[in-house]
Amino acid sequence: MAKEDYYELLGVPRNASDDEIKKSFRRLAMKYHPDRNTDNPDAEDKFKKVKEAYEILSDPKKRSAYDQFGHAGVDPSMGGGQHADFGDIFGDIFGDIFGGGGRRGGGGGRSRAQRGADLRYNLDLSLEEAVSGTEVKIRIPTYVPCEPCGGSGAKKGTTPVTCTTCQGHGAVRMQQGFFAVQQTCPACRGTGQQIKDPCPSCRGQGRIQETKTLSVKIPPGVDSGDRIRLGGEGEVGEAGGPPGDLYVQVNVKEHPIFTRDGANLYCEVPISFPVACLGGELEVPTLDGKVALKIPSETQTGKLFRMRGKGVKPVRGGPVGDLICKVRVETPVNLNREQIDLIKKLDDSLVGSTDTHNPQHQGWLDGVKTFFDKLGL
Repeated sequence: MAKEDYYELLGVPRNASDDEIKKSFRRLAMKYHPDRNTDNPDAEDKFKKVKEAYEILSDPKKRSAYDQFGHAGVDPSMGGGQHADFGDIFGDIFGDIFGGGGRRGGGGGRSRAQRGADLRYNLDLSLEEAVSGTEVKIRIPTYVPCEPCGGSGAKKGTTPVTCTTCQGHGAVRMQQGFFAVQQTCPACRGTGQQIKDPCPSCRGQGRIQETKTLSVKIPPGVDSGDRIRLGGEGEVGEAGGPPGDLYVQVNVKEHPIFTRDGANLYCEVPISFPVACLGGELEVPTLDGKVALKIPSETQTGKLFRMRGKGVKPVRGGPVGDLICKVRVETPVNLNREQIDLIKKLDDSLVGSTDTHNPQHQGWLDGVKTFFDKLGL
């Protein structure tokens, strides 16, 4: 069966940058990590394929060979005998793939230690918490070093031994006609070492799964999409490898009154018909408390009032934003007979004086007339 294209596996174009390749790999690695997909047997195979694709495309030399020759360019094969020159062409590439493999003298398998995976935690905050900052405690399911074996994976009092299959090289060679094929050692998976007596606590993995509680300080001014990095708080690496990082992804919940846009806050303020006509003063809320808002007479729906310095202080610095209030004039409802008669009297008094009392109305009618004239109606 033909191997899948590495670029398609990572979901990136062939001209993707190193950063795009890395971001795509991290996303897919988190998606298909076996520890996160215990009920999906296909996830581990997908994870291995994605990891293999990243190992090739993240290395400029390997990527160049893959772009030029496809999978044949990165297949761990070296020429033998009279075809040694062919092996020399790709020797450096093969050596990188297998950590030196048979090219190294003595025990040259790659280290068993591997950096742990990065973790992401989605944290929901109220608008008030995001603006003022807070400190929260979160519980993270993760891997921690196995204490009995110290993270080595070997039973206490024992140590890993040199692999008897590859003699510590991390790779084995098989002769196929004119070519010598070099492959990762199936016994030690390229590490050059084997654990003969695994630790009973971690079963040779060097780590165990636990849930830990962390205290996270949220700086004032964070917004949805901001990430807080906690170095070394991700999954611990295998066989004593360094831990990954934990990224706390901030999501600010919807607020019943305010809407945030960068450093500014927006709110809609309903006002009565009499206040819109005659003007007045009313109290509006801010994150600091109540403030008085003066409404001038003849205020129309949609008018904006800016209250400077009543917004948000951005987390990355800069001036404090503003609170922008948008007025919405409410039409009276549930009128009694007396109120209906008063409205009719008001309407009668306005008849014939549209230009004076409804300046926008005439402009709208003129626009409609022009539109119909263009249509020939």
